[in-house]
Parts: sequence; structure tokens; C-alpha cells
Amino acid sequence: MTDLNNPRFYFNRELSWLEFNERVLEEALDKRNPVLERLKFLAITASNMDEFFMVRVSGIIEQIEAGFNRTDPSGLSPLEQLRAITEKVHRITTKQYNCLNRAILPKLKKNELLFLTYDELDKKQKIFLKDYFNSTIFPVLTPMAIDQSRRFPLLSSKSVNIIVEMDADEPLYALVQVPSVISRIIELPSTIGRNFILLEHVITHFIKELFIGHKVRSCSTFRITRNSDMDIHEEDSDDLLAEIEKSIKSRKWGEPVRLEIEKDTSANSFQFLKENLQLENDDIYIISGPLDLTMWFSFSSLSNCDHLRDEVLIPQPVAAFVDTNIFDAIKKQDILVHHPYDSFDCVVNFVREAANDPHVLAIKQTLYRVSGNSPIVNALIQAAENGKQVTVLVELKARFDEENNIIWARKLEKAGCHVVYGLVGLKIHCKTCLVVRKEDDGIWRYVHLGTGNYNDKTAKIYTDLGMFTCKESFGSDVSTLFNVLTGYSENHNWNKISVAPISLKQTFLRYIEAETKIAEENGSGRIIAKMNALVDVDMIQALYRASMAGVKIHLIVRGICCLKSGIEAISENITVISVVDRFLEHSRIYYFENNHNPRIFLASADWMPRNLLRRVEVAFPVEDEALKQEIIEVLNITLKDTVKARIQNKDGSYDRVDKRGKQKIHSQLIFHGRAVENFGKFSEQRERDMFKPQVVLS
Repeated sequence: MTDLNNPRFYFNRELSWLEFNERVLEEALDKRNPVLERLKFLAITASNMDEFFMVRVSGIIEQIEAGFNRTDPSGLSPLEQLRAITEKVHRITTKQYNCLNRAILPKLKKNELLFLTYDELDKKQKIFLKDYFNSTIFPVLTPMAIDQSRRFPLLSSKSVNIIVEMDADEPLYALVQVPSVISRIIELPSTIGRNFILLEHVITHFIKELFIGHKVRSCSTFRITRNSDMDIHEEDSDDLLAEIEKSIKSRKWGEPVRLEIEKDTSANSFQFLKENLQLENDDIYIISGPLDLTMWFSFSSLSNCDHLRDEVLIPQPVAAFVDTNIFDAIKKQDILVHHPYDSFDCVVNFVREAANDPHVLAIKQTLYRVSGNSPIVNALIQAAENGKQVTVLVELKARFDEENNIIWARKLEKAGCHVVYGLVGLKIHCKTCLVVRKEDDGIWRYVHLGTGNYNDKTAKIYTDLGMFTCKESFGSDVSTLFNVLTGYSENHNWNKISVAPISLKQTFLRYIEAETKIAEENGSGRIIAKMNALVDVDMIQALYRASMAGVKIHLIVRGICCLKSGIEAISENITVISVVDRFLEHSRIYYFENNHNPRIFLASADWMPRNLLRRVEVAFPVEDEALKQEIIEVLNITLKDTVKARIQNKDGSYDRVDKRGKQKIHSQLIFHGRAVENFGKFSEQRERDMFKPQVVLS
């Protein structure tokens, strides 16, 4: 019998993630993308890498320091993982800067967007910069000398700094932080095109103004990334809110895990930083260009440059909600929405209308990540002020959104909402909203369930699915869920939904096993699963067993995939693709063919241990036949993508789908085109109906 625990059947989680980030980098390298879109993808790769070091690499270093030597499913110890990560990240970093210096900046120059050094400026620009330095930059700068009486300062994570080396009997050193309150990219007056210079170049040119009486020998920029994963002992904390606020403040000051440093840094400065930050050579990344590629996010939105970006794809209104009360529309039928092709406004309006509807008694909602000025939170506040019973589960432990969530939690409490701050040991990651409404024929429960966050900003750039329903079975389940989360209810008898960590993993395993039995009995069986990440070993082994039984398995996994496809006699029936495009693929769809009577689930959960065992997640079935066909169409079109899909190779790398002999299929553009077409047909019919003559009965 085959031992499915064999390490050769698994990819390492961290190396698989790095493969994903390289797929994002491919979009920056792709000449078919407009240059500012390429720049944005480059910034995304850098932002991703920052978080990877702050959380994942930091965690591995902590394991090594604690003497933890257990291997992961792929057979790598923490030390072996760190060595492999370091080697791969050094290669990726080189690719990132080759992309910037050899491809993107020259392309910007061709479009008359020029980045200049101080020596390349004309007289007028130099006069402008001198005035700008004296009036705006100089007052903000703080030189920090380092000597026997002034120790090496505690620099915040991800800040860009300048190390200044000065002549003396022994070299003197000082640091100057490049201020984050001033734009890194300064636009200059220019006669031809648009000219720019980087803030650190300006500071470096005028650096002598900060050290009068000393001869500056060299200046170089550097940037530290620190361990920023919060360590919260929830069981020992009487006030989770206060504990998280305290941890947020300390996040900037964790141990350094990466140093990025300018290529031409002097040997003395290099050694000085290395010793003071207590880093090894492998932890230091020599950078050939401006540090912190995330700064290009803002530049990619440069005004008057729409011709250098993708055409904006405008989200379409949901026809079912036009010219009708939202609750009447949901009462007629279950409604499926596909963002960002369908506008997220329908979700916002669901809460807004509930807040102002005199028949609504209560609103209950989970919030994981919300925007800075969230219309949904504002609607919940309005609902409480209107006398509704409002219960909000705010997940304070949503990584890197904790501070924003704390702000909103306090505002909700002040408005009179009942706010619950998550659960000990679990993150609340499910996406659910329940509206309780009193109508002539009794109490009705209206429900929204989704795969994505209640965030109006990310809903424009993440692909997600949501469903509105007022079926009693769903309403009862969601009511029970909130009772479990806010009280001490142990009623886990769900009618429709499946909930992690209670039953979700077992539900998925059961459906995979059912498909396996079907294949063993009649030689058929099909599973399609779309998710962000596939890591859980039990789920992978269940898929291997299904493949060995003959089940055809198609996996659409955007990011981490620890499963290996194409292993002889193990996963020959499994294919894995990843779609990386302008919108971040975020929806989770699970399809089980079930002898041509498909079972389809949408979920907030990926197949990862954290989702299945350490988070509150919800998977819900889609039962309406028309909606099932819509989802099947989404899956089929995605699987046929020949433009933005990559297919997994046996070594864990990914190649673009071979287009030879195939129709050009760009799935995201197809989905948007269909949304436009469908709403256009609805609008035409609506206009025709508007001018129909009224029938007068005699």
C-alpha cells in the first residue's frame, strides 16, 4: 500500500508561496501589460515579500532559535527551509530590480516620465529643489549620531534610512531617516514630459547641511524588515482589545530579519550595519536601485496617465435589485453576485436598507477586514441609532488590519451596537450578515453569505462570490451560528451550512470520499476546487486517494499549493492551475459531481490547517439550479483560461498554458463582458416595458 506521508509527494509551503510571488512578478515582466500596471504588479511583489519576511520567515527563525527540528510534510527542517528560502529570495530580488531598471524605467522614459539624479537636473530644477529642501525637507530631518554615548537607534520596520560615514581618526557614523510624511517621489518643474526625483537623492545631495564641520565620506540607503507577527496570549488576557493595542505598538520593533542595502555602500558602513543589527550575510540583500518597491503603488496611479493603465472595468448593477425593494427581490429568489463584475453596492445597500427599514428588528454581522471609511460600518452605526438591535463580531486579530478594526469597534460600541471581539484561540473569518424583519406574515430572516470580506475597497479588485437568500433553513443556521459565537450555545445541528472548526473539514473529506466511491463503483467522478491555498495534509491525501480511484480533479489554486500533480499512480488525474490577473482571485468554490447531480459549495475557507482548525469559517451550498449553472460556468471558463492561467509542473514551478490550437480565453475579461451584456439586456427590456401602452379593461 502506498505511504501517502512520503515527503516526495509534497511541496514545501514557503517555497510554494515564493513560486506564487514569482507568478505575480511575471505580470510585471509581461510586455503586453501597460507600463503602470506592470509597475503596480512589481509593487505588489515587494509588499508580499515584506509580509512574508515579517511573518513566515520570522516564524521559521523563531523555530530554529528554539531548537525545533521537526520536518514539514515535504521533509525539510526549519533550517533547511530557511536556507532554501534565502537562496530563492536572493534570485527573486535580482529579478525584481532587473525588471525595474531594464524594462519599466526605460518604458516610462519612452513615455516621457523621467527619473533623474541631481546631476541631471537643469538650473531651474536645482533652484526648485534647493527651496523645497530648505522649506519642506530640512525641518523634518533628524540626524542621529552613533558613538559611545549614543547607541544605535531602534529603527522602525520597513523605514528607509541613510547611513552617513564621516572622516575622522576613526570613522564616525550617523543615521538619517527618510521621512515617510513626505512623498518619496518628487515631481519637478519641466519643459519636456514629466520629471521626477527620489526624496533620498535630494537628502543625500544636501546631507552636508546636517553635519556642518564634518567631511561626509559616503552616504547609502538601507531598510530593515523586522519580525512583526504579534504574540498574544489570549487565555491570560483579561482585555483582548488592550492586549492587541499593546502588540500593535510593539510590531515595529521586533528583531531584524532582513536588511536591504544600496549596492555601492562602503565596506565600512556595510560592516557597521551588519554588526549592529546582528545579521548574517545571507540576511542582507544588495539592492541595485531605490529601496522599497512598494513606493511604486502610488506612482502607478499617477494623474493624466490613463493611457498607460488598463481600461477601467466598471462593476455593473445587479439587475435583480434595480427598481425594487431589496427584501422583495430576495423573497422572489436566491440571488448570486460575482464581484467585482457585479457591483458591491448591493451588499452595502442590503445593510443600508436594513438600517433604515422600520420593519427590521435586528442586524447581525461578522467583520474581518473593512475599509478605512466603511459604508457598511456606517450603516450599522445608523441602524443602532435607529433603534435596531445590532450585533457585530469584529475580528481584532485580522493580521495587519488590527488597528483599523479597533477604531471601528470603538465607534460601533459608542453607537450602541453589541460588539464581540472574536473568540479565544480562534479567528472569526466567516462572511455572514443576517437581517431579521417583521412582516405581515411573521418574522423573516434575510441572509448574505460570501467568500470575501465586507470591504467596499477590496471588493473592486478581488474576485468573490456572494449569495442572498431568505430560505428558512439558511436563516435558522446563521441565527444558530451567531448564538454560538456570541453566547454559550452548543447547538451544532446545521441544516445547510458547515462550520469550522466544528464540522467543515469532515464535510469536505466526506464529499471527497463519496466521489472516490463513485469512481470505484462506475469509473467516473469529478472534483473542481477553487481556492487561495491548498496546504492541509489530510485534504491532500484525500485528493490523492480520489485520484488513485480515477476521480478527475481540477484544482484552481491562486497561491500556495503543497499538492504535487502528475505523480505516476498517485496524482495522474490531478491538474493544478493558478490564475494571476488584474483582479486578485479570492473566491472559494468546491464542486463535487455526485453522479451528474452536482453538489456545489461556496466558502470563506481555503484548505489550510488554520482555516479548517483554527478559524470560524462557513461553507454553504448553492441549491438553486440556475445559480449552480452560473457557478459551473465560472469554473469552466476559468479552467479554459489561456491568457492568465499557469499550470503546475512536477517540480513545483508553473508555466503559462500552451495556447497552440486553443481559443484565446481571458477569463476575467469574459466575466466582466458577460456582466455588461446581461445588465445591458436588462436595461433594454426595462426601457421597452416602460413605453408599453397600458391595457384598459372595458
